This record gives sequence, structure tokens and C-alpha cells, in this order.
Amino acid sequence: MATYLLRRLLLMIPTVLGITLMVFLLVALAPGGIGAGLAVQGGQMSDTSKVAQMQAYLEDRYGLNDNVLVQYARWLGRVSPLKFGTTPLVAPTGDLVREPRDLPEPVMTWAFPAPASFVVQYTPPEGEALVADFKRLQREAEGTRRTYVGAVRGLKDALADHVRALGAPWTARLEPKGGADPERFRDLPLEGDAPTLVALRAAAATMHSSWTEAEAARQRATIAFLARPYPAAGIEIIPNAFSLGAPDFGVAFSRNRPVWDLIATALPVTILINFIAFPIIYLVAVPTGVLASVRRGGAFDVISGLMFLLLYSVPVVLTGVFAIGFLANNQYLGWFPVSGLHDSAAATMTFMPYTDDAGAWHRGWLLDMVWHLALPVLCLVYAGFAVLSKQTRAAMLENFSSDYVRTARAKGVPSRDVIISHVLRNSLLPLITMFVGIFPAMLGGSVVVERIFTIPGMGSLVIEAINLRDRELILANTFMISSVSLLALLLADILYALCDPRVAYD
Repeated sequence: MATYLLRRLLLMIPTVLGITLMVFLLVALAPGGIGAGLAVQGGQMSDTSKVAQMQAYLEDRYGLNDNVLVQYARWLGRVSPLKFGTTPLVAPTGDLVREPRDLPEPVMTWAFPAPASFVVQYTPPEGEALVADFKRLQREAEGTRRTYVGAVRGLKDALADHVRALGAPWTARLEPKGGADPERFRDLPLEGDAPTLVALRAAAATMHSSWTEAEAARQRATIAFLARPYPAAGIEIIPNAFSLGAPDFGVAFSRNRPVWDLIATALPVTILINFIAFPIIYLVAVPTGVLASVRRGGAFDVISGLMFLLLYSVPVVLTGVFAIGFLANNQYLGWFPVSGLHDSAAATMTFMPYTDDAGAWHRGWLLDMVWHLALPVLCLVYAGFAVLSKQTRAAMLENFSSDYVRTARAKGVPSRDVIISHVLRNSLLPLITMFVGIFPAMLGGSVVVERIFTIPGMGSLVIEAINLRDRELILANTFMISSVSLLALLLADILYALCDPRVAYD
């Protein structure tokens, strides 16, 4: 068994890598890339140049101009527990702080020579002054880098305007979307005083001046970073060369927050709802399936099967809309709240229900949450009754016709023991297969239910990430769900061996 488990665990590594690589390629090679959602948000701006600069900064921040496999290798290096290169630091807020990145080189240096490289002389302070100074330098480095990346984009836009002013045949070298790649215009004549050419020279001067400021700020921030204002993350094996650390899922650009913070906020909500829903499904469906198999063809079997099939045929979307329209609408019953997890005054509630001095009853925080979760849980559980109940019934009926059951009855074993100890135990294998599928669902969440009832769970978070093409958030969820799915399959194999002595992995 130990050898089998070890082999399965080792095989999970290439499986997870393959899954994440496929998702990474789908996101990276999709039309618009990971900036598509940002472009939609920025497309409402009146100044299109700001949109272009914002997109350029996004490309620089995530290295989108690199080969897609290089981008994936960079992401893989962050989530791997083996860290190579400069060791990141841990800020007091818990966020990882990395060494400032090198600046991309200025463009069109053959036409507009770049400034000479230089080395900044800066001596960082010590103690608390170093922390404060590093925060300031970090903001300066990020701000000047954003300005420089925007200036590079401005130069490319000015080059495209000048090329369009020149007309054919130069315009044939423009990119399909109208952008200008400077490398395609090395032989472009740049003499004269045309307005577009004057604007191009001004854009080049702006780019070079912003590069000088950004490079100086980067060098100062790097010196302060190497002075270690914060403790190092993980365990350093070789300082600034090799270390061990926790996976870093990056920062979600759609919310500008660490991915793990978003998951840590949404995941408990989804797990809570599923922890309530799935036990209800099993406690209702499994006993019902057992009784239906024992009383095959009887009234209970027919009525329960028909009722569960009728429930299964009703779409969850329709059930949610009807529940809000009739059970939660004050014009009808108004028994339940419409959305959310808590009342607006939940922060002032006591944890448990109580009766005040005036005799008024207050439901408290716990009961208020149960009240809000009643309709979402109802929408999650009813469709699962039919599947699990029918599966239990079919597995029980198959084992009822087995030889060992007839032998047990011939020996005089009580009917209750035959059903529970023999038939039900040997019918657990298909139920185990269905049971392990719960764990990925608990991480992925129910998109429909969470959207209908405005629940901030994993389902809503994943849909938002997909709509905005938030690569970091999508990959983090893919990594988690795929890992849990593989571990759940391994758990199923272990449970098979525990429930059925005929199953062995030696």
C-alpha cells in the first residue's frame, strides 16, 4: 500500500503541471489575453491614450511580451516550494515583497540615442528609518516605472501617427490593429519638421527622461531591498540564491489584492454552504435508496423515485428565482431574506438568540446566518437526492442477487444484518466514487446559486476572474481544484480497500 500511495503522489505532480499548463495556454492565447477584461473596464475612459498606457503597464507587469512558455515557467517558479534567485521579503501585512524588476530598454535607440547608464549612490539608513525609507522608495520605483512604460507606449503611438501621415508604402508595415513595432521602421526617414515628426521627437525625449527617473528610483529601491528592511520569506538555504517557501499565487490585477487573500475570503463561505448541503443530501438519499431497494416495486419505491425525479427535472435557476419571488418576496410569503449571508445589523448582534428585558426575541448572529442560508442550501440539495438515491438503490439491488446474500439468508442471518453488514457494505463502492467528487465541488462552489443569492463564494470569484481574464486568480483556482481532485481520487482508492477486502494494492 505504501509503495502504491507514493507512486500515486509522484504521478500527481506531472498531472497538475499538465492541467495548469493547458489552462495557462487557454488564457494566454485567448483573444485579448489577460488584459481583455481590463481593456473593457478602461474602454469607458474618455482618454484612449490612458487606456493604452494602462494596457502597456499590464503587459510589463506580467511579462506578456515574453514567450508564453517563459511566462508559465515564471508562474511555476512562484508557486513552487523551491525558490531560486533573490529571496523575497515578508512585509508586516504578510504580503511578499520582491526585488524591483529590471527596466525594459528604451526603444528606437538608433534614431534617438538612449541616455548613458549610471549607478546611483545611496546609503540606506538602519532600523525603523530603513522600513519607512524603503516604503517610500518602493512607491517611487513603481510610480516612475509606470510612467516610463506609459512613455514607451506613447512613443509607439506617436510613431504610428507619423507612419500614417506618410502613407503608403509605410503603412503596410503597421500591425493589424494599427500599432507600430519600432523594429519594423529602422529605415524610416526622420528628417524634417512635420507636426507628427515633432511629436515623435517630443515623445522620445519624454521616454528618455522618464527612463532616467525610473532607473534611478529602481536602483535606490534595490539597494534598500538588499538591506533587508523586512525578514526573509521561507527558509534560506543559500542567501539570495536558493530557498524554500510557501507557494505565491501572485496579485489579482482585477482587484489589486493578493490572490490568496481573495481565496481565503471566499473559500470559507463556499465550504460552509457545502458542509451544510452535502450531509443533508446523504442523510436523505442513502436511507431512501436503501428502503427503496428493500421494498422494490412497493409504494415507497415508486413514490420516492417519482418525487426525486420530479425534483431533479426542475432547473436550479428556476428554483432559485421562484424561491426569491415567492418565499422571500414580502408581497407573498416573505419568510426568508433575498440575498447575502447576514443582515445589515449583524455586526451588532449577539452570537446566540436571546430575549431582552422587554420580552422581545432576537435571533442572534448564528440563527441569522442559518436563516440567510436556508434558500441557497435548498437549491443545492434537492437535485442531488435523485442521483444518489437511484445509485444507492441500483447498487443494493445488484448485491441482493449475489450468492453470498442467499448463503447468508440460508444460514439464518437476520434480515437486518444481511442488509446492513453485507449488502450495504458491498454497495458502498459506487457511493464512495460519488462522495470524493464532493471535494472539488466544495472548492469550486456553485456558480448559479451564488449568483442568484449574491453570495461571495468561490463560484462568483471564479466567474469574475474568467470574465476579466484575471490569469493569476484563474490559475490559483485551477491549481487548487486539480490538486484536491487528485487527492480525492487517491482517498477513494483507500476507502475502496477499507470497504472491500477484495481490493488490495500490494
